[in-house]
Amino acid sequence: MRIGVMDFPPFLFAGIRQCMAGILLSGFLIFIKKIEFPSFPNLARQALAGLLMITLGNGLVTWAEVYVPSGVAAIICSFMPVWMVLVNLTINRSELPNGLIVTGVLTGLGGIVLVFSEHLADFVNEKYQLGILLIFLSSLGWALGSVMIKRAGQKTNPFLNAGLQMIFGGLWCFVLSFLFDDLSNIHFSTTTVFSIGYLSLIGSITAFMLYTYALTKLPITIASLYAYINPLVAVVLGWVVLDEKLNFKIGIAIVVTVIGIYLVNKGYQLKTQKALDSSKL
Repeated sequence: MRIGVMDFPPFLFAGIRQCMAGILLSGFLIFIKKIEFPSFPNLARQALAGLLMITLGNGLVTWAEVYVPSGVAAIICSFMPVWMVLVNLTINRSELPNGLIVTGVLTGLGGIVLVFSEHLADFVNEKYQLGILLIFLSSLGWALGSVMIKRAGQKTNPFLNAGLQMIFGGLWCFVLSFLFDDLSNIHFSTTTVFSIGYLSLIGSITAFMLYTYALTKLPITIASLYAYINPLVAVVLGWVVLDEKLNFKIGIAIVVTVIGIYLVNKGYQLKTQKALDSSKL
């Protein structure tokens, strides 16, 4: 994603990637596998999920990575499971966080602070500040969309739902592109085409489709564990490919962030298990 937006408008990049992936996946399922076309209420539900998870969850990160290193963006995005827990607690007001959840939130925030301490000089750039804010908002949008999908249940085909979400989310990205992108100098370089192709096939069709499927089969806190791996991969690849900063302090920050988010999810799982045990008594 970081490579793709270096010389291409970010929202347009996200829109092309997501619509291409969504059309390929949905077209295959509807015309080849003969899966029934969804009803209007389901289309509306997928349009909202696409807005939250694709337009906000992915599109905002795409724009932010023009100004924010990919490793920093991935570490902030790893806060997404915490958002999921907080959203769940907001929906279920009777649930209060236990000590493990509170400890995890504070630990995760400590890791984020460590990351930012290595990039204090970048904060003089207003676009960098805005990018950081948008990445936090994107992870919140992804969490809201995930919770919505999970609560909707398994009434429709999850793979077709994923394709529709990518189409709707991509269309909204085109709207944002028209409003905010500089469209005066668009050219498709080799790296841009490769990035769009890779992210369409691997990042969208494969990864997002499987994540959507996992949400229908696994507890939401388990499905969100993938967010622990992204920062490790992104920071190392950013260092190797893009010469982004990687030092001992950033390594510690990654570990602290991952530990914090793990504690939050562990605390939530313990609360869930305790509630199940109580119901059996």
